[in-house]
Amino acid sequence: MLLEIDRLEAGYSAVPVLKGVSIEVGEGMFVSVVGPNGAGKSTLFKTISGSVAARAGSIRFDGRDLLAVPIDRRPHLGIAHVPEGRQVFASMSVFENLEMGAYTEAGRRDWARNLERIHAWFPVLKQRGRQLAGTLSGGEQQMVAIGRGLASSPRLLMLDEPSMGLAPAVADFIFERLMDIRRETNLTILLVEQRVAEALQYADRGYVLETGRVVLEGTHQTLQADDRVRRAYLGM
Repeated sequence: MLLEIDRLEAGYSAVPVLKGVSIEVGEGMFVSVVGPNGAGKSTLFKTISGSVAARAGSIRFDGRDLLAVPIDRRPHLGIAHVPEGRQVFASMSVFENLEMGAYTEAGRRDWARNLERIHAWFPVLKQRGRQLAGTLSGGEQQMVAIGRGLASSPRLLMLDEPSMGLAPAVADFIFERLMDIRRETNLTILLVEQRVAEALQYADRGYVLETGRVVLEGTHQTLQADDRVRRAYLGM
């Protein structure tokens, strides 16, 4: 397993947000974590990347105790976190935003190749290379955020709500590009997403998180066929 999370507890106050969460992500897999607002999905990502401290449990990345790795070193292990709300550097150009992603050892080594691939997957980023990122549309900013993550040469790409605030057609384009990226590179993807149908459709495995606990898990076929998922998340 590339990522192994076991009985993880984490949060921001005396009451934990994550309450014994266990998740496994194999190399090259696409894994989706779905659930309602406030379930702890973003907290899970922040704990993996290190901005929220774990209180109990363990996280192992490629066999290594990730909780013992300082936050500034985790990207150098190959973990890229594309945060909720995109968070591009608005006053920097598109090219400079992508360049900011290439600060890891692997990102610097692979910069020329990565930039060529990012431009192939998202041609608009090449066309808008000199434009300030803050002047782009929401969908284009999301492409910048994903491109910035890819520029670090990650082994694990964590995407937090990439479709948030986007028109359905733009969100569909983003998902299609992610499938292209995965197919061409075998990149491991961990996705948090409220568009449950799409998140499960593309996933090898899915987890349903509610009030800080994993309440269901399985293959996308298993979860899509589950009556509870169909009623609560798929409107069926």
